[in-house]
Amino acid sequence: MIYIHSFNESTQFELSSVGGKGDNLIKLSKLNGIKVPDGFCVTTGAYKKTFGENAELNSLLDHLSLQKKDEMDNIRTISAQIRSVIENKVIPEDITEAITAELKECGEDHSYAVRSSATAEDLPTASFAGQHDTYLNIIGRDSILKHISKCWASLFTERAVSYRIQNNFDHAKVFLAVVIQPMLIPESSGIMFTADPLTSNRKVLSIDASYGLGEAIVSGLVSPDIYKVRGNKIINKKIAAKNIAIYALEDGGIEERKIEPDLINKQTLTDEQILRLEQTGRQIETYFSCPQDIEWCLSENQFYIVQSRPITTLYPIPKVTGGEAHVFLSSGHMQMMTAPIKPLGMSFFKSVLGLSPSQEIGGRLYADMTHDLATPLGRIIAKSFISMVGDDLITNAITQIINNKKLIKTLPKGKDKVIKPENNSGVISIMLNAYKIFKKNDPDIIKGLTAKEDNAIEKMKEEIEKLSGNEVIDYIEKDHDKRRQKIATPANAGALTAVLLSEKWFSRKIKKWLGIKNAADTFLMSIPNSITAETGFGLLDVADTIRDYPEIIDYLNNPNDETFFEDIAKFTGGESVCKSIQTYLSKYGMRCSGDIDITVPRWSEKPTEIVPIILSNIKNFGPNASKLKFDQGITESMRRIDELAGKVKKLPGGRKKAERVRRIAGLIRNYIGYREYPKFSYMKRYFIYKQAMLKEAARLLDKGIIKELEDVYYLYFDELKEVVNTGRLDYSIIESRKKDYKGWEKLTPPRVMTSEGEIISGEYDTADIPKDALPGIAVSAGIIEGRAKVVYRFQEAELEDGDILVTEFTDPSWTPLFVSIKGLVTEVGGLVTHGAIIAREYGLPAVVSVENATRLIKDGQMIRVNGTEGYIEILS
Repeated sequence: MIYIHSFNESTQFELSSVGGKGDNLIKLSKLNGIKVPDGFCVTTGAYKKTFGENAELNSLLDHLSLQKKDEMDNIRTISAQIRSVIENKVIPEDITEAITAELKECGEDHSYAVRSSATAEDLPTASFAGQHDTYLNIIGRDSILKHISKCWASLFTERAVSYRIQNNFDHAKVFLAVVIQPMLIPESSGIMFTADPLTSNRKVLSIDASYGLGEAIVSGLVSPDIYKVRGNKIINKKIAAKNIAIYALEDGGIEERKIEPDLINKQTLTDEQILRLEQTGRQIETYFSCPQDIEWCLSENQFYIVQSRPITTLYPIPKVTGGEAHVFLSSGHMQMMTAPIKPLGMSFFKSVLGLSPSQEIGGRLYADMTHDLATPLGRIIAKSFISMVGDDLITNAITQIINNKKLIKTLPKGKDKVIKPENNSGVISIMLNAYKIFKKNDPDIIKGLTAKEDNAIEKMKEEIEKLSGNEVIDYIEKDHDKRRQKIATPANAGALTAVLLSEKWFSRKIKKWLGIKNAADTFLMSIPNSITAETGFGLLDVADTIRDYPEIIDYLNNPNDETFFEDIAKFTGGESVCKSIQTYLSKYGMRCSGDIDITVPRWSEKPTEIVPIILSNIKNFGPNASKLKFDQGITESMRRIDELAGKVKKLPGGRKKAERVRRIAGLIRNYIGYREYPKFSYMKRYFIYKQAMLKEAARLLDKGIIKELEDVYYLYFDELKEVVNTGRLDYSIIESRKKDYKGWEKLTPPRVMTSEGEIISGEYDTADIPKDALPGIAVSAGIIEGRAKVVYRFQEAELEDGDILVTEFTDPSWTPLFVSIKGLVTEVGGLVTHGAIIAREYGLPAVVSVENATRLIKDGQMIRVNGTEGYIEILS
């Protein structure tokens, strides 16, 4: 077994032998024009030889593998035990002899840098930056051997273990090499990012620089100079006051020293050195074919590279031709769904939205707004359209772009715009229908619209069940083609338009007359014909069926998806409970969190996802809560309408104004429930499509064309059609897309970005909110205080009555949670996104688009939600 690999060896090596850091440094040492300090790697073979047969270590690793990321006390204890085992193990003699021989070759009297290099480190998808230890200025063979053991032990620091758990790395399959290099004594050191770490712009390179060793920057001891370079031109310099630096001691180790007064505010690198370092960074980036995070040092006017790793946090860059600037807008933020979408789901999502031109970036769909923003009129229309969504951060980001004259001048003009003019005759027809519906003010109109679509879906289901093979795929394609236009008939669109215009009129007039903001939000509880309200209240009825059967309640605390109904049926009351849940699922089981992606498991496919909500309902409410809460909602809504009308009646001309307030408020209540139905109808069709496609997937599985049913999710619809037709598939496509998707799940998608990868971030005006409050968008009026419940996944929600839900985003599938909470905070959304609409229906004060809410608000903290002004205050 090979224990040493010298940088100057010409023999081949594997990443698994020298680790990520060692692999990159060895490759860079052989590049013309790149200087890397000489050195060698103590390979992972040495680590395996030393610990491979260690029973105590293997037992502790088995125990560690059972821990979850939130079990920090156990992780802390086991990790400390593992580090102790490693540091106290004597390194085998043949390994120490090999290391000693290499040290003699390099010079035993030198001081050395001893750096960890793990096999799961500095990879394109996981950097492990700062997770493993580095020791500087180590002198003497025995001290070097000791610090090699310390590096090995750093594989099991709490931070490294937690990082591996977070990124799904097996502790027992990650090994550590150690890089040994003669110590440089630099005049200055720093970090270079070949993509701007603040904006992600791939064409802007950023350099951090300070005196002495780079440890001062990495540890946060000193604020460095920051230089920005673009195209071999320095575009920005920030010269910091550098009071302290870290230097190597003559006898080993390092120390802090004060900087000479005349150097404190002096530029660390000359302009010539900055540009020379930029060229080095671009050369390294080109070699590795991705943006790099590079550690460098300057000694005798020569730059040396001591580490280079991929920047793994960058969002993928859009693909454009011709080198022209483009601007991309996230459709996911407008839909309150920021998770990546698998290819089959993307096929349907793109078809429904009808966004063109658009592009898939990082598994999310982005609208290419370039041509819309390239002309003055286009910019006015685009900003007006985007502001209607009600996400101020998106609107403000687009405003930034519009105000960036330099960028605007570079946008190519063209006719392919996202926002397309409506057909005049179509608009007239919609407005005529809206007027008719407005005049009638009859909730039965909505019942007629939904019944017509429900009947069409039922007919479609009966027809598709008779088909197979190419016929079923062709049927789905035809049924879904132009589905948006099919459901947006003049009558349907007229109903939506009537209520939208009525809401705007009502809120505008009440604000003018009484000074009350968003008054139309305040009386929407328990509205008729609301599929979202029915979804939440229906699960309260299910809880009533279960609450008298303690054995079933006990089972629901640890249910099994595969045998869910069979298990329940064995208990007393099992038959009626099964019937109740199945009846609920037959109506709403096509829902799930993130349901705009057809590939995500629906409640009917995974009924245990609604179990935590059922248990919360049993705990938090008594019998008949559904009717009680619905009746309370009607009573409270009527009281608020009466209150508003009463205040208006006291104004000049108040009697007629009050009559109109009552009429418009009633119209809003009669019609607004329809707003969520079109999406619900899509989900009903999607579930039928999905069941039909999975039947075809089962046939492909039987033939050995795919390896598991879910493989078809990684095919676009036209690809699935081809596979069903030909029976042929290049399976490497599936494997590659699964790997891509896994990486995309870890990324945070930007709202707005340019073709250079630059993220354009909007900002809130915080002048009129309390200091330290978290700004957001007010989407449902009211002020409430309560305990924050931070929830990352719908199926993990365990709520107490009166909690304030804090989460990344919600969609209609989260509706059953809303019966228990009294306020809502999300990181994504706008005034007309689903979560906002549902919050208003339940009368919940809500603030959305609160950046990093799930990180800044801790679970269990007391918070105040101001859904009228749009901010959150943390009270404890």
